[in-house]
Amino acid sequence: MIFGRKRVESADSEQGSIINKETEGLSQGQIVRKKFLQHKAAMIAIFVLSSIVIFVFSALKQKIGPWTYPGWWRYGIEDLSDLTTGCKDGLVGCPTASLRPQWLGGAGIGLGEHPFGQDDIGRDYFALVMRGAQRSLMVTVIIGSIGGVIGTVVGAIAGFYRGKVDSILMRFTDFIITVPAIIIGSVIGFHFGNLGVAFLAFYLGLFAWTGLSRLVRGEFLTLREREFVDAARVAGATNRRIIFKHILPNAVGIIIVSVTLLMSGAILLETALSYLGFGVLPPDVSLGLLISQYQESFTTRPWLFWYPGIFIVTIALCINFIGDGLRDAFDPRQRRQITRKDRRDARVLKKASAHA
Repeated sequence: MIFGRKRVESADSEQGSIINKETEGLSQGQIVRKKFLQHKAAMIAIFVLSSIVIFVFSALKQKIGPWTYPGWWRYGIEDLSDLTTGCKDGLVGCPTASLRPQWLGGAGIGLGEHPFGQDDIGRDYFALVMRGAQRSLMVTVIIGSIGGVIGTVVGAIAGFYRGKVDSILMRFTDFIITVPAIIIGSVIGFHFGNLGVAFLAFYLGLFAWTGLSRLVRGEFLTLREREFVDAARVAGATNRRIIFKHILPNAVGIIIVSVTLLMSGAILLETALSYLGFGVLPPDVSLGLLISQYQESFTTRPWLFWYPGIFIVTIALCINFIGDGLRDAFDPRQRRQITRKDRRDARVLKKASAHA
């Protein structure tokens, strides 16, 4: 029994020495960056999400102010063409993309005229999905930004000043939390959905901060009692300087992680609202609206349902994986898995230092 305990203590000591050797001489920011870059799922998610953003926003023609940037895709969301024929079961508008080479009996690898197929009136579905992904990504960023700012400010003020300020802000937060998000979103979408996707996302962001504010409040309640805050008060620092220069930098980890999770929930909220008819409204397009419009075609023309769904799931998963990587990077108690190569290298260094 004692021998087994010594073996465990020896393994823990060896693991601790490996981790300490890796972080020796690095600042806190460098340690966080290194741990995040070692998170394989987060790195893959960043690559996939960045590829989706570049792919989606470069596909169609964009008009930003007085400038117009042409896209690389030949069709727009309003262009009509003859419906594709020759599909199975006498259907029309089927996808023309082919991934089977000719030597395997396929039509050859290529996109064709309409790789994602066409809708009921002959619009290119690839263009519609690209525009829908643009709008859904825009909603995600706007809701995440507005909700992150409001949640951080409310939580920081409540946690730092406490007392009546904390009670008033937290009771208001509890009141908003008690109302289901889908009901708030439905009311906002009903009144402001026709103003465009940016206005819809703005108003949704005004009610998406409640969870983040409670997390930030708890972090501020803990940090304001730490020794470095007492030292700053003794040195004559103002409350504003203590909040922004001492407490907020130490709470940035939980804020970043919470904002990423808020963004992943935002795209699902927009999808649900558009599916129910309270989100983005025609003639504009979003991924949730496409699924809502063609839900009855799932059994006959499932590609009208698949492609928006694939983009929604992929974007949400990528944001969640990035959030997991940031959480592990900012958590000082989180340790990466020590491989056999790490242990072998540690033993070699230990022997070398012993002989020296």
